[in-house]
Amino acid sequence: MDSAFIIEKSIFIVVIFAITMIMAMYSTWAERKVAAYLQDRVGPNRAGWGGLLQPLADGMKLFAKEEFEPNTKNKFLFFVGPAIAMSTALMTSAVIPWGDKLELFGRTVILQATDTDSALLYVFAVVSLGVYGIMIGGWASNNKFSLMGAVRAASQMVSYEVAMGLSIIALLMMTGSLSLKEISVQQAGMDWNVFYQPLGFFIFLICAFAETNRTPFDLAECESELIGGYHTEYSSMKMGFYLFAEYANMFISATIISVLYFGGYNYPGMSWAVENWGVNIGNVIGIFALFAKLCFFIFFFMWIRWTIPRFRYDQLMNLGWKILIPLSIVNIIITGICILAFK
Repeated sequence: MDSAFIIEKSIFIVVIFAITMIMAMYSTWAERKVAAYLQDRVGPNRAGWGGLLQPLADGMKLFAKEEFEPNTKNKFLFFVGPAIAMSTALMTSAVIPWGDKLELFGRTVILQATDTDSALLYVFAVVSLGVYGIMIGGWASNNKFSLMGAVRAASQMVSYEVAMGLSIIALLMMTGSLSLKEISVQQAGMDWNVFYQPLGFFIFLICAFAETNRTPFDLAECESELIGGYHTEYSSMKMGFYLFAEYANMFISATIISVLYFGGYNYPGMSWAVENWGVNIGNVIGIFALFAKLCFFIFFFMWIRWTIPRFRYDQLMNLGWKILIPLSIVNIIITGICILAFK
């Protein structure tokens, strides 16, 4: 392994982390703008043109806020909770194929930090670790409302991970691969998996809302019941880490949905564009195509938040265990029958 390869991958990882942070930061601005549009308001419009500098102003405000620490012996865990939540949100992007390849300075640059044969397992493993950040933060806060919010969030995420995993099994049966790169390559020419797995996509989308604690599944922070949820006792950038982690997870979830079911960086006429316009131009368009898809799903996350009221907690758990998991199992059976019948 030469030094140029290590430098190339290091630069790529830093760029992906930076893009994830910028997308998370400006998702806060987009959320407020979408909410304002749906509620016939203006939204942020003071800091910069159209409020574009509002996320920077919010970040500066969080940095300047006073640090508050509850009277607890678990001060170390109080610090570790938001760090785990933020780290796991960033680590997931390592195996996502952001494009095909580029020819730069006589080198072929693969637009993926690392391509492993078990990329999907890595994604699920890292996402599962995010539960610890929430649970540790709620428990170390020494606040019963924070703890109840953390218990709700953890049980909700664990429950919906089961249905999400089962929905992915049907996709794996069809693609025969755990590599996100291979799954993307198989969807070239508008041969998207959503056409073959519409029920699996629907289940995965619902579970993604629950995994990111987004409305209508934000039972962890019902203001009328639990004050502010598991981050009630947090202030300054510790709270900012939890908020950023939610938006980073939303960005990564939208990207995973785009890669698994909507072709990832593939777009109609991509092979023709690469052949006639060159590898760089054709694949740069593919990067923009992936970001267009994931931006649509980010907007969809926000649209749902300001449209549908939240469930009661018993409704949320019943949906996960009594409806989505049986549907996932039925989808696996149907997929198996179709594979045997048509292949």
